[in-house]
Amino acid sequence: MARNRIHRDQPTLNGQAASRGDMTDEQEAVNLAADWADISQGLRKDLGHQLHSQWIKPIQLGNFCKETGTLDLFLPTEFSANWVADRFADRLSLAWKIARSEVRHVRISVHPGRRHLPELRVGEAGPHALGSPAANDRTDSGLFTHPADTIGTQGFTSSVGLDPSLTFQAFVTGKSNVLAFNAAERMAKVEAPQFSPLYLKAATGQGKTHLLHAIGHAYLTDHPRARIFYCSAERFMVEFVQALRQNEMIEFKARLRGFDLLLVDDIQFIIGKASAQEELLYTIDALLAEGKRLVFAADRAPQALDGVEQRLLSRLSMGLVADIQPADIDLRRSILESKLNRFAPLEVPADVIEFLARTINRNVRELVGGLNKLIAYAQLTGQAVSLQLAEEQLTDILSANRRRITIDEIQRTVCQFYRVDRSEMSSKRRARAVVRPRQVAMYLAKVLTPRSYPEIGRKFGGRDHSTVIHAVRLIEDLRQRDADMDGDVRSLLRQLES
Repeated sequence: MARNRIHRDQPTLNGQAASRGDMTDEQEAVNLAADWADISQGLRKDLGHQLHSQWIKPIQLGNFCKETGTLDLFLPTEFSANWVADRFADRLSLAWKIARSEVRHVRISVHPGRRHLPELRVGEAGPHALGSPAANDRTDSGLFTHPADTIGTQGFTSSVGLDPSLTFQAFVTGKSNVLAFNAAERMAKVEAPQFSPLYLKAATGQGKTHLLHAIGHAYLTDHPRARIFYCSAERFMVEFVQALRQNEMIEFKARLRGFDLLLVDDIQFIIGKASAQEELLYTIDALLAEGKRLVFAADRAPQALDGVEQRLLSRLSMGLVADIQPADIDLRRSILESKLNRFAPLEVPADVIEFLARTINRNVRELVGGLNKLIAYAQLTGQAVSLQLAEEQLTDILSANRRRITIDEIQRTVCQFYRVDRSEMSSKRRARAVVRPRQVAMYLAKVLTPRSYPEIGRKFGGRDHSTVIHAVRLIEDLRQRDADMDGDVRSLLRQLES
């Protein structure tokens, strides 16, 4: 009987050991992610925002082998992996060794799960032409099933394929991006567009790349046999130089000009390359003459592209330049809410969504990344998503996004809004017309600044911290019950955060 009891208990003990092992692996993953967040933040300060966004931010953490001390870092394309390995391998290795001594080697490579891309052939309707029936055969995941061939005389390939998740249906619109969205939809319609080229101008992470992919998807839906080329300006440069070195410029030009839709991202990176600019200029003229469609995207207006030939600037701006402004608070809130279905049944409280939307305001990519990081941490550790967890785990993102708003600025803005004298913020008057604006200002000071209750009280005529606490709780309660008060606070928040 004793033997039988031991037999029955053994799976439970093994299960407990396995559970402990799983928790250890999860904790290790969380620790690695936390170290990478610190390292990435340090590199952003060293390299600058542009270099960091283009090369460091796309890096994904892989496995860490404790026996060999090797950590895998993955990038989405061979080109980006080679570029980062050539220029940043030593810096990344040193940073990881400082962060955790057990990391002895850093290996940079292409993500093993990356999807292979179909070759984009021009001038022939072969089985690998993007938009051909063969190319449109997809797996259930929506990924292309045909592998890409090497770049060279056999075909002109793009650096990345069209991301199946970046469609018009997945794009959340607001006042700041509705013009660009409508223009992009029009460019993908069956009928000829009223303008070409379309030039999408937006800062990093505001949605211009999403719209480029969406145009490609929608155009293929209406033109199943269309030939589409999507690439970054940098990739265009790489293939141009390669064709030049291999004496294949005639083939390069013929292939490039055979596309029905040309989508070029980050056009600012073609700055200073005279020969490539000239080829792009001739390509634009040839495609426009045949009624083809062209879409370019950049982080600045055509006129702000330094080092670009005037004729090319003229071509880039001759169609429609659609500006995407930074997302306002309402749009940021809508974007977060649109992502929540992906995480069901995990509950994300409304105050967390409001906190993220209000605090992460630099770009949409950081906003969604912050939500994803918070959800991942909660799932890996089994914790509930809460405001406190968001503040603890997103410190790097939050600190980078917070604009330093002062209590003096808050008082000045509130006094202008309610038309009261600035001196009333510190006065002893108890008239309702004075007390309510003062309480609103105290509430905003607590929400928008890192100041403690006693510090805020001192800025309002030396009031006790309990007075500030009362004001904050009162305004929070009034916002729930009084639509006018909630509207006033929202308006003031928009003014102060703009």
